[in-house]
Amino acid sequence: MAEISTLTWIVTIGLILSLLAVDLIVAAVKPHRVGFREATLWSVFYILVAVAFGVWFAWQYGSGFGAEFFAGYVVEKSLSVDNLFVFVIIMTTFAVPEEHQHKVLTFGIVLALIMRAIFIALGATLLSLFSFMFLLFGLLLIYTAVQLFRHRDQDPEVDDNVMVRAARRLLPITDDYVGGKLSTRVDGRWMVTPLFIVLLAIGSIDLLFALDSIPAVFGVTREPYIVFAANAFALLGLRALFFLVKGLLDRLVYLSTGLSLILAFIGAKLILHWAHVDIDDRVPEIPTSVSLGVIVAVLVVVTVASLIKTRQDPTAKAHAGSLRAHPDQERDRQGQPG
Repeated sequence: MAEISTLTWIVTIGLILSLLAVDLIVAAVKPHRVGFREATLWSVFYILVAVAFGVWFAWQYGSGFGAEFFAGYVVEKSLSVDNLFVFVIIMTTFAVPEEHQHKVLTFGIVLALIMRAIFIALGATLLSLFSFMFLLFGLLLIYTAVQLFRHRDQDPEVDDNVMVRAARRLLPITDDYVGGKLSTRVDGRWMVTPLFIVLLAIGSIDLLFALDSIPAVFGVTREPYIVFAANAFALLGLRALFFLVKGLLDRLVYLSTGLSLILAFIGAKLILHWAHVDIDDRVPEIPTSVSLGVIVAVLVVVTVASLIKTRQDPTAKAHAGSLRAHPDQERDRQGQPG
């Protein structure tokens, strides 16, 4: 396969920054409630941009790299839907006005891209230096999958977030959103607004998701450029996707189960690759085409099964899933006193 040129890196980063700039300008210049039609148009636009990029990339660098990009994009897009669950929880918890949700999401995506860029550089360096990192990444994904499956009927506790608790304890906070500002001066004293706390919550959640998503996409490709591009294009459409599907998220009752299966599958793929390289080259590896097929099949089955479930039982409600147990949520579901 051809080596990714420096010019390709520069042009890709420029394209992503340009698209981010458009998002930031729209959010800052005209705060408004994003309707279904607008969200649909933006979602279709970002998907078409990603598809067009993948087609060009396959033509320029070969079908192998092209398949790896699309597999990585599908993985990151599916994980980003779980991100949306948590974003909805954060927006609800902090009662973020609809006209400011656009801005929060855009800044959240910027933070996510920065964190992922750092983790991609770190992950690529570790994988190039130490082949056993494939084993560690694989075990991390399997552990995450098991925890997500065990607590698939729970949601992350936003109020229990370390950064949120520290900010509330250390910083003076206004009672309202002050027109969407992050900070303001009240009676000569600088104070942060609840929007600042929301961004802290989203940023810390982004950090946790990066710990899962970067090893996951390294499971379908070892090329850092593809890892970065797949993450970037999946995240760019996250803002529009939030407004498009936030009313439908409650119906994806089996999404956490599906994501746990995908993470476990990619974890096993990484461990097989490590065994193939470090132990015995007769150990089979899972090709990218099979990975893409499995991931798409799981997502289709999960979506269809979820819609059937919620149609038969309208009271069924989806949850983002959690990596640790929250006893209060468990008691609430069982109707037990605290």
